[in-house]
Amino acid sequence: MSDVRQHADDIHDQFSDHIDVSVDDVEDRLTTLVDEYKVPIDEARRSVTNHYLEEAGLDREDLAGGSSEAAKIEDVDEPEQWIDITAKVIELWEPRSDSVAQVGLLGDPTGTIKFTKWAKSELPTLDEGGVYELRNVVTDEYEGRYSVKLNSTTVIEELDEELEVGDDTSVIEGALVDMQSGSGLIKRCPKEDCTRVLQNGRCNEHGEVEGEFDLRIKAVVDDGLDAHEVIFDKDATENLTGISLEEAKDMAMDALDTTVVADEIRNLVVGTYYRIEGPTFGRYVLADDVEELDGPADAEQLLIKARSM
Repeated sequence: MSDVRQHADDIHDQFSDHIDVSVDDVEDRLTTLVDEYKVPIDEARRSVTNHYLEEAGLDREDLAGGSSEAAKIEDVDEPEQWIDITAKVIELWEPRSDSVAQVGLLGDPTGTIKFTKWAKSELPTLDEGGVYELRNVVTDEYEGRYSVKLNSTTVIEELDEELEVGDDTSVIEGALVDMQSGSGLIKRCPKEDCTRVLQNGRCNEHGEVEGEFDLRIKAVVDDGLDAHEVIFDKDATENLTGISLEEAKDMAMDALDTTVVADEIRNLVVGTYYRIEGPTFGRYVLADDVEELDGPADAEQLLIKARSM
């Protein structure tokens, strides 16, 4: 069975109880996106799923997730997976939307992960410091940072036990040797609780939208032994470069080209040595604390290394 056909079967199974659609119809939509428009299969699957969600008048969390599997937090490295986790509520934050009942940080011996519990799911309240078995939660991803969503199908069981929480903080000292695509001035989806980066004015979740500007760096930092992928958010990028979001927007407007911002940032940071500390999510380190170092930067060698990566 082809990869596209397998994805079509999975999508059909999710919607077969809600709308009249055949596996062939689903496969045709996926094939058009993958073959004609060269959309990666994961993005194509999200787009087709969103189409059928709209047709069925459903929200994503209304879908049955199928069989979920037990997982550790460190195992979460892919969005839209249905899993069971046992974790401790480390911290709760004030939700920024009425659609969210609770948001906070979960932890287990392998690390930590953000969670969101939707208000309409009407699930029991999680208490800070409590340990819970959470069955049938769905994974999500934003900027390399993975999270889990608690929805109407989630089962919550409080456990009378202690759980040690592991530390997933990374410390890197090395040269910033490359800046990846998707760096500089970008646009994000403005829809509530989304903020995905737009590709050609489109959000994978919500289609064509009027985006909101943001600033970031997706970098490769080499410590002499390994190459680490590091994400600098808006605040970290502004602190690192001295370029504010407003200044970046002005630069792009003057040049009628957003790429000038990435070019300017690249000139400022590539070849510089940094000490970076922050949590690891998937393959990315998120830069929380950054310190510039006096390193033996050989610009020519660094550029050679960057081009070879």
